[in-house]
Amino acid sequence: MIMQGNWNQQLVKKENKSLVLHLIKQNSPISRAHTSQVSGLNKGTVSSLVSELLEEKLIYESGPGESSGGRRPVMLLFNQGAGFSIGIDLGVNYILGVLSDLNGNIVQKKQEFYQNISLEDTLERLTQVISYLIKAAPPSHYGVIGIGIGAPGIVNNEGDVLLAPNLGWKNVSLKEEMEKTFNIPVIVENEANAGAYGEKQFGVGQESENLIYVSAGIGIGAGIIINNELYKGINGYSGELGHMTIDREGIQCRCGNKGCWELYASEQALLSKANSLEWELSDSSPIQLETLINLADQDVRQAIDLFEEIGRSIGVGLINIIHTFNPKQIIVGNRLVEARKWIEPSVEDVVRQYTLPFHQTDIKLSFSDLSTPVSALGVAAFSIENFFKSIQTV
Repeated sequence: MIMQGNWNQQLVKKENKSLVLHLIKQNSPISRAHTSQVSGLNKGTVSSLVSELLEEKLIYESGPGESSGGRRPVMLLFNQGAGFSIGIDLGVNYILGVLSDLNGNIVQKKQEFYQNISLEDTLERLTQVISYLIKAAPPSHYGVIGIGIGAPGIVNNEGDVLLAPNLGWKNVSLKEEMEKTFNIPVIVENEANAGAYGEKQFGVGQESENLIYVSAGIGIGAGIIINNELYKGINGYSGELGHMTIDREGIQCRCGNKGCWELYASEQALLSKANSLEWELSDSSPIQLETLINLADQDVRQAIDLFEEIGRSIGVGLINIIHTFNPKQIIVGNRLVEARKWIEPSVEDVVRQYTLPFHQTDIKLSFSDLSTPVSALGVAAFSIENFFKSIQTV
């Protein structure tokens, strides 16, 4: 039986060790003395914790740093190559996987596109992408420390995808399935939550304490950062803003409701409208996003009009978000950002025209940088954080 006093001591030591690792991670290279000064911990405590972190291969020592008088200090650096994390952005029509080091730097990437495949086929492709990334991991002390998967739907705290209407999934035990296959810790998170966290950590949202990330793909989801923390709601179901009703007599949605925002402002809405129109094209196959972008690049008015209409519909939803949350920043991400050139002006016009004036003060409307796969990096970062928690034991 652990005595209360001992348990408290262990908890304090665990928190101190986590603090020291964080300071070294953020400030490499840094000396023991500077770590002690910044952390407020005494030099003996820091020295003891540093010894443990060195033994665990999470940090390493380099040559002497600058002297402030007396002996030059040995510098401490974070060992970002001590292990690797896999992050998966599981889209409705694509899988994007990244292998990152413990600092979130991408080491390897793999992407696959597909259309209308079954649950079994999706899981098989997911397994193949993860296997590829595991094999691509360089030699390291801890190997692949975790797998994070961002899924486009409602995910509970046990890693089950309860409902993903655009995938046609209900009650899929994704975490359990993947852990059984790979025997590596797995985190399953809502894809938009992962995107919000990825933007905050690695993307265009790094300077904002309060932001909303809107994932505009086949469907629409949102991730909410409040005071630098991801807001998930009491059961982890927050952010399903794609299913807020903007027309109560509107189109029937796969979620069971009518008039959901994503029925008018998503990639699926865009493609449905595009494939209902007449086009003078040599290829008779269904029109995809890339086709429309190519046509818009050639100044085909019909394609540009479609993008502008989608931009206005995105703007309508953003007005509701702005009035509800009053965020510092809204970031539009995912596949529709590829058409930013034509979508952005319409989004800005609608927001400017219909948002209450005092809500427009100080808000920043941004689009994701598509060179940064924020959802995949976000779930990779969740896995890294869980790994650090699991080894920061006494």
